[in-house]
Amino acid sequence: MAEQYPNRSDLRGGKVPKMVATGQTYGEAGKQMAAQSAVPMAPSPTAVVQPTGPNPGQVVDLTGVSQRPNEPISAGMPFGAGPGPEVFGFNNQPAPGSNADLAERVRAIASLYPNPALLQLLMDLQA
Repeated sequence: MAEQYPNRSDLRGGKVPKMVATGQTYGEAGKQMAAQSAVPMAPSPTAVVQPTGPNPGQVVDLTGVSQRPNEPISAGMPFGAGPGPEVFGFNNQPAPGSNADLAERVRAIASLYPNPALLQLLMDLQA
């Protein structure tokens, strides 16, 4: 009799057979089998819902052909080939060494150590 999981869509498909690691101490394999009986393992997902991008909410097949074959895999990351995180449009950090960066640093110091000279410096940097 197949078990039904009305609240678990990930367990409605085929199940992964129970397996244990080899070379364990006495009794550990039995504990692993019992744990897998309590909560059966589902097969690995082959599709995910795309949270952002040109078609948010679209189901993407993880085993399928790339939808962006000419885009480097590191696109959107702060390293490697391709555009960096600025393409996401939420990089609110000022450029290091700029007046805005210095003003943010002075504002942080002034909030911890209120001082008329720091407040004057902050006003000058913002002007």
